[in-house]
Amino acid sequence: MSRTQHHSNPAASAAADRLLAEAAHLQAIEGNPLTAEEIAMFEMFEREGWSPERRRAHILRRIEDRGRVAAAE
Repeated sequence: MSRTQHHSNPAASAAADRLLAEAAHLQAIEGNPLTAEEIAMFEMFEREGWSPERRRAHILRRIEDRGRVAAAE
């Protein structure tokens, strides 16, 4: 897992890295490990400073898009 970059605050970057690592670990324990694509998405959120609302909207849109693809198959 690569290190996220939080340009303005190294402490925030370290905290974000720990949270992502913990979330990935918990997902793995639940039998639903994060994919490389999902990890990259969360790292992008941190790197680009996305707001929680924007992150949620993006994730919900991805879920809806996947549902449409599955329904079309």
